[in-house]
Amino acid sequence: MRISKVYAVYFSPVGSTGRIVKTVAETVAEKLSAQCEIIDFTRPSGRREEGWSFGGDELVVFGTPTYAGRIPNKALPFVQALFKGEGTAAAAVVTFGNRNFDSSLTELVKELGEHGFRPFAAAGIACRHVFSDVLAAGRPDEQDMEQIGQFAERIAEIAGGGIDRINIPVKVRNGEDVAPYYTPLQLDGTPAKFLKAKPVTNTELCIRCGKCAKVCPFGSIDTADVTNVPGICVKCHACVRSCPKGAKFFDDPQFLSHKAYLEANCMSRKEPEFYYSE
Repeated sequence: MRISKVYAVYFSPVGSTGRIVKTVAETVAEKLSAQCEIIDFTRPSGRREEGWSFGGDELVVFGTPTYAGRIPNKALPFVQALFKGEGTAAAAVVTFGNRNFDSSLTELVKELGEHGFRPFAAAGIACRHVFSDVLAAGRPDEQDMEQIGQFAERIAEIAGGGIDRINIPVKVRNGEDVAPYYTPLQLDGTPAKFLKAKPVTNTELCIRCGKCAKVCPFGSIDTADVTNVPGICVKCHACVRSCPKGAKFFDDPQFLSHKAYLEANCMSRKEPEFYYSE
């Protein structure tokens, strides 16, 4: 069956996952002479109540970042409720901040398979860590993008030849099970507990532009007073990265200690990993 349309579907608070997923989907669509459509469900305005359904002649490139070694737990319900396939071909993509993607890719492949998709390709790709300016800085770089392009070409090749002839779903890391969430550590190696940490605002720098409130994936920042964060915070750093004045930041001691731990122990370059069904 010919693929008529390719979708780039993603949750991407700081944009890295979205850029990669769009690159893959657009390349696949070009190779297959198919249309390409983007579905960005990062923010409330991008989520429609009725969700989306995809047919057997369509292909979805689906991406999320890795939080604590898994799909972001607050985004997982969107993955489960908003997207349904009807034997739809799918490629799963996760990004991670150079520590490890742990079980996030396995989990995403599993969720897609349980909701009507046929995941036949998967990738875990390192990007600059949202907590840090130095951890995986500049990633994905030129070398990564070359490999991402090859991943897209292989997806197109497999899809063009018919995925009915291959084993579904794709196996990630020899078919390992989904593991518990990663426990973040402080610099001294003890567990870091910063679940309730929220961004604070330098009121002298803040110009009240409201951009931080607009980009928050959960609408957690008060639009009338951006120094107030009454809603949940998943530490995605969308508000921090988007602030034009650098006025948003985290000051929680255990969060900062975990950031220091990552920068002390996770600087060695982690290469992307790619998987395909046989």
